[in-house]
Amino acid sequence: MTPDWDDLELDEALIDVLLGAEINKPAKVQQAVIPEALAGHDLLVNSPTGTGKTLAFLLPALQHLLDYPRRQPGPARVLILAPTRELAQQIWEQADAFAETTELKSILVTGGVNYGSQHETLEASHDILVSTPGRLLDLISADRCNLEMVECLIIDEADRMLDMGFATAVKQLVNEARGLKQTLLFSATLDSPGVRSFSAELQKEPVTLTIEPSKREKGKILQRWYQADTYEHKLQLLIRILQDFPGRRVIFVRTRERVDTLAGQLQSAGILNLTLRGDMPQDERQKIIARMEKFDNSTMIATDVAARGLDIDDIEVVINFDLPKQADVYLHRIGRTARAGKTGTAINIVEAHDAQLLSRIERYQKAKIDRRVIAELKPQYKFPGAAKKKKAKKSKAKAKKR
Repeated sequence: MTPDWDDLELDEALIDVLLGAEINKPAKVQQAVIPEALAGHDLLVNSPTGTGKTLAFLLPALQHLLDYPRRQPGPARVLILAPTRELAQQIWEQADAFAETTELKSILVTGGVNYGSQHETLEASHDILVSTPGRLLDLISADRCNLEMVECLIIDEADRMLDMGFATAVKQLVNEARGLKQTLLFSATLDSPGVRSFSAELQKEPVTLTIEPSKREKGKILQRWYQADTYEHKLQLLIRILQDFPGRRVIFVRTRERVDTLAGQLQSAGILNLTLRGDMPQDERQKIIARMEKFDNSTMIATDVAARGLDIDDIEVVINFDLPKQADVYLHRIGRTARAGKTGTAINIVEAHDAQLLSRIERYQKAKIDRRVIAELKPQYKFPGAAKKKKAKKSKAKAKKR
């Protein structure tokens, strides 16, 4: 039986906000994390996206601040680090939802925003600081930010943090937080030895929690792939798939240049679209996400900057026009759909030169992806190695008969 929020010993000021948002029961990750975090342990948590992990670390942090109120105004006592601006924004919005009932102030500091406005924000008293590592280091170097009061450090999506080269920056920030007592580290995978060694450097005897969401919390993602002979064939397949899947769609490509190229080609085909790239100012990126959310039938083309932290309701389908080179990035991309127990579809359009990437993804998730064919856009060629695989299967079958 799922416990109530009261069973987790949370303050009524927190529970009132949760119930007001119709979050009536704690998710599995919240049930596991909150008691351990409130006990003061360092935590290394393996939990997929879309299952409530943000509240799993926010709620114990807020509860700690309520249990041990500060004696005088000052800088943050809780620091939350995220690898991307979008994810940091999402975390801050959830933290800020508790401001009215708790009187705890949360602030957001990321790149892409004017330094002057952030200087003013940091000068005012605040309890929780949500930030990306690069901008925070810049502000510390300029003597505009002080982490000496930080008691709790939360690192979200640590695997992506390492992929983006932020390990050294995070360690520098930890050195600045001289009063640090607790570190919570969340990652979508613990398979990478990098995550384990990163934890060993930052944490003291962490409790390791691996969370498999319940059936109620799991969204079901139907995965499929289509073979493309050429770029032109690939584009035709994409246009047809978009026609077959109305609603909110996100298309992932590998480079900024490809974003602009594909946007123009879809526009010429009569498909209106929005684009999201890493080089855009933060306010422009937020406007694009808001426009995406405004319409039920909308299409966004994005680089991997949107693979983490992009939290838009009811994305019907994620399309990988370009497969990512890393299998864990694939899981984060397709995790933009089927969130909070809903269903969704992930479609991959694969050219011959990306066949190995598809195999790598299948090995990583230990599941084959269904191949589909659109009759009038049927591929004319076989992938290299397909004939060899067929021969190998026939040889095995003959060997069994003998």
